[in-house]
Amino acid sequence: MSRAKELILKAKKSIFSDKIGNNPSIFKGEGYDFVELREYQLGDDIRKIDWNITAKLHQPYIKLFQEERELNIVAVSILTGSTYFGSQRFKQDLIAEIVSILGVSAIRNMDMFSSFIFADDIFHYFRPSKSIHAVQKGVESVIQFNPLNRSLDREFLIRTLLQKVKRKSLIFIISDFYHPLELKYLAKRNEVVAIVVRDQIEEFPPKFGFATLIDSESGKRVDGNFSYNQTYIQNIQKHDRELFQNFRKFGIRYLKIYTHQTPLRELKKFFSY
Repeated sequence: MSRAKELILKAKKSIFSDKIGNNPSIFKGEGYDFVELREYQLGDDIRKIDWNITAKLHQPYIKLFQEERELNIVAVSILTGSTYFGSQRFKQDLIAEIVSILGVSAIRNMDMFSSFIFADDIFHYFRPSKSIHAVQKGVESVIQFNPLNRSLDREFLIRTLLQKVKRKSLIFIISDFYHPLELKYLAKRNEVVAIVVRDQIEEFPPKFGFATLIDSESGKRVDGNFSYNQTYIQNIQKHDRELFQNFRKFGIRYLKIYTHQTPLRELKKFFSY
């Protein structure tokens, strides 16, 4: 059995099982459009009160929503050279499993699902579909793609998504995000969720001593003494603080999934908040 089929089968067993509950989709609560804000009236559901507006206006207000018929789910995999790495498993394989979970959950909930792969100035696009076969093709492409010595054309990625995704969508950008993206315009038209995939060694590397490291995007070799890694750790933490601050600035929700974690559990936890 191919790796793609294994991941699809694994996702189907989990998502179609009773463990999910009555609502089989991890996207529960996502298919709603804001309609209006009005004063609270006797008999209204108090759970719909917007406490921020209520505090500002000194009287209770509620937000009303209208359920959409279906969601349009888009998975965007960014496969640069840095995804060809992992101590537990490669980040590329983790990305493939995340795509399988998003795809199977979308199909199970009768939503449209499409997927992209980006690296350098090339992309693969799988059109919106409700077919599990289309999901499998997208997962297979992630697994079979060779990311070595590939970087990212960030302007090309944003321009392509704005051109191809015409309908308001729930877009998942799946990447290790070592290349910051300007997602402002994408987030204006869509709901964007950033899934940051990492390996723990990237953030807290062991003390190697003298070693040769190879940049998986440029192919360059670096020789040196890596016994003192505190500066590296501080730089990674600074990078992530700025990254997450940028996400919050444009209303982009985000989560981080490590290669040793179970992605379905992390996604369900994220959507339950």
